[in-house]
Amino acid sequence: MTRILAARQDNLGDVLLAGPAVRALAAQAEHLTVLAGPHGAAAARLLPGVDEVIEFRAPWIDLDPPPVTRAAVDALAERLAGFDRAFVFTSFHQSPLPLAFVLRLAGVPWIGAICEDYPGSLLDLRHRVPGDPPEARRMLSLTEAAGFPLPADDDGRLAIRPPLPEVSRLTGPGDYIVVHPSASAPARQPSSAHLARIAHALAEAGHRIVVTGETGDAAPSADVDLTGRTTLPELAAVLAGAGTVVAPNTGPAHLAAAVGTPVVSLFAPVVPAPRWAPFGVPAALLGDQHAPCRGSRARTCPVPGHPCLDGIDPAEVVAAVDDLVRQLVRAGGPEASPRSC
Repeated sequence: MTRILAARQDNLGDVLLAGPAVRALAAQAEHLTVLAGPHGAAAARLLPGVDEVIEFRAPWIDLDPPPVTRAAVDALAERLAGFDRAFVFTSFHQSPLPLAFVLRLAGVPWIGAICEDYPGSLLDLRHRVPGDPPEARRMLSLTEAAGFPLPADDDGRLAIRPPLPEVSRLTGPGDYIVVHPSASAPARQPSSAHLARIAHALAEAGHRIVVTGETGDAAPSADVDLTGRTTLPELAAVLAGAGTVVAPNTGPAHLAAAVGTPVVSLFAPVVPAPRWAPFGVPAALLGDQHAPCRGSRARTCPVPGHPCLDGIDPAEVVAAVDDLVRQLVRAGGPEASPRSC
């Protein structure tokens, strides 16, 4: 029996972007486990091909890291014993080597990762990726290098496993677009005041607006406010039924892509858009990609007035939404179910 572990230990969107690589591994594994952090475990449970999810808050990944203790490392190594292969997926600024060390302690005989640092005996496959490809393709290149390509009938886009719950009781009748205002880092989202201007412009243009988000998020006025009222599967279903989604660079934008819904991406250039923009769906990228914060990875905007996002003209958002909705109508309307493989 081939037991494979795939690790991606950061956020919801990062785990969703690992989906194509996970499916490539699942196609040859008899059992596929994902090791995820607390912010991504729910997304891992939505991925096709996943048999089990192990949740662990990694001190070397999590933004609110717990202390490193011998007890926690020993417990993790015990849970990771028995896998035949392990693939450690990380962002470009994260190191796979701490987890590779624990996997070696667990006795895992083969470990692969994308890694710039010298790994010593910690990795069997030290993979390097030139350029700045989309993150989903970057991770997939690791599995391909190890002999785990996607099956021929898999288009390589993001996907989640069906079925999704019925949510018409939440969204109400009629067509709608979703506005998701928040991101995990303040630098990646417009100010509340500017989001309100964008929502007002969309409403004036005749769109019925459903707002999503977590409890405590500042939500602009909307026809339906679902802030703090959805589980992750319910959120996926709400996004699947939308004509388009307006969102910053945030996990729900990738969730929208995973259910096949076009995205108007309000994208702050603190991280590179070629890597992190919505993948595999029609998308409009708005925001000044040459702003002074470009490439800074700042979590709080370092530029007064947050010009890269608060400088977006609401009329530009309306035009982008209208264009994507027209594309969706020409293609046959919103899908009744999420993309699956």
